[in-house]
Amino acid sequence: MPLDEKRPFLPVNIAVLTVSDTRTEADDRSGDTLVERLESAGHILAARTIVKDVADTIADTLAGWVADPEIDVVIATGGTGVTGRDVTPEAFERICEKDIPGFGELFRWVSYQKIGTSTIQSRAMAGVAHGTYLFALPGSTGACRDAWDEILVHQLDNRYRPCNFVELMPRLQET
Repeated sequence: MPLDEKRPFLPVNIAVLTVSDTRTEADDRSGDTLVERLESAGHILAARTIVKDVADTIADTLAGWVADPEIDVVIATGGTGVTGRDVTPEAFERICEKDIPGFGELFRWVSYQKIGTSTIQSRAMAGVAHGTYLFALPGSTGACRDAWDEILVHQLDNRYRPCNFVELMPRLQET
């Protein structure tokens, strides 16, 4: 992945949302993994919270963060499976104005290399709302590591070439 070292790094303000009926701040390893990685990369943790697997609560949290001009990106972990309580994608669909289908496709391809066909159970997805990027990842720490290390670390670095999500940020709300 070519980095253009001549370009200055631009830190991004990122909010981390953990969706879980059981996790707490004390045992949110997936959220911790994302925070550690984004801060190690030089980005700024703008907000962090844990919410229950309730579509209205997830959507309300996303809407609040999307409305906050200090948040550029939201990364959610959890609730992307196929069980009855997994409603993160449905909440994202309420908020997203544009889908980024390639993210989910690429995530499942990366995941397939590690867990094989079990990746088909993931409904990882991404989109854009009011100029904010939204990413929904599975709740496992491995999935969070894979998504960050293989995709997000590059796409959220403005030095990554030939293109990246960061350089598109000023144009996300064009009409």
